[in-house]
Amino acid sequence: MSAKHLEILIDEFNKLPGIGRKSATRLAFHIINSDEKEVNNFIKALQDSKSLVKKCKVCGNFCETDTCDICDNMMRDHQTICVVEDSKDIMNLEKTGKYNGVYHILNGKIAPLDGVTPDKLNIKSLLERVTNEDIKEIIFALSSDLEGETTVLYLTKLLKPFGVTVSKLASGIPMGGNIEYADNATIAKALEGREVL
Repeated sequence: MSAKHLEILIDEFNKLPGIGRKSATRLAFHIINSDEKEVNNFIKALQDSKSLVKKCKVCGNFCETDTCDICDNMMRDHQTICVVEDSKDIMNLEKTGKYNGVYHILNGKIAPLDGVTPDKLNIKSLLERVTNEDIKEIIFALSSDLEGETTVLYLTKLLKPFGVTVSKLASGIPMGGNIEYADNATIAKALEGREVL
């Protein structure tokens, strides 16, 4: 390609998760063919997101203040915490309209082969919440793959001495499935039919 900067743009899009070379090329050509105002709006959205969005000091969800809207909402059940891998999972669970508790983001799941050990996850602050708040139930909404199940077992052992009810999403999310790709009805069914561990 003779347009060096177009090639650089394609390479940058190609670094994004789930974006292959063909998709990266399509996105790059879309940007090049867009008018300047559209491109400037896109650039501003990227810059604002990077500079203004931070993590909630309570649950770890993305927000623009110290605590997110969910943690600040006193109408929610603050005695029930749903533990998820990342913020995308919260978005999917919220779309169901079936959950009224609060959340805790682990920032992944235990995967020793990938170098993700328990100390690299947001586990310490979960235990602090259970110690310092009046928590009645912890719901695990992790992917039902080997790493997700390992993480649930590990955390269940840590939480047992606290005497809280520990449950996980039930049928609806297939083994090896990922919450991120499940539809709202499937997530709602899994949430309603969770099982106590």
